Amino acid sequence: MQDIVRQIVDMDRKAREATEAVQLERVNSEREIAEKRVRMRAEYLEEARKTIPQNVSEERKAAQEKWEVVERRNAALSQQMDELYSQKGDEWVKAIVTRVIGE
Repeated sequence: MQDIVRQIVDMDRKAREATEAVQLERVNSEREIAEKRVRMRAEYLEEARKTIPQNVSEERKAAQEKWEVVERRNAALSQQMDELYSQKGDEWVKAIVTRVIGE
């Protein structure tokens, strides 16, 4: 009878040890996951801080290129308007004066 009780107590002790080991492993795993999450977030933020200046520079360069295209287009249109005015300006002035005066 003593042997049976001893076996039951031993089995109970082993079961408790196994349960404690599993719980300890779970706690350690949760801690590792939390640490990894913090580490990954820090790495992501560091990478973002590195790429932001590069992206700003690239965006600024692209905006400058677009601005230059618009400036060239506007300059060409302005030149065309000046040429057209030099060709037909007197005619337009006469037409406007005639319409205003009513002659």
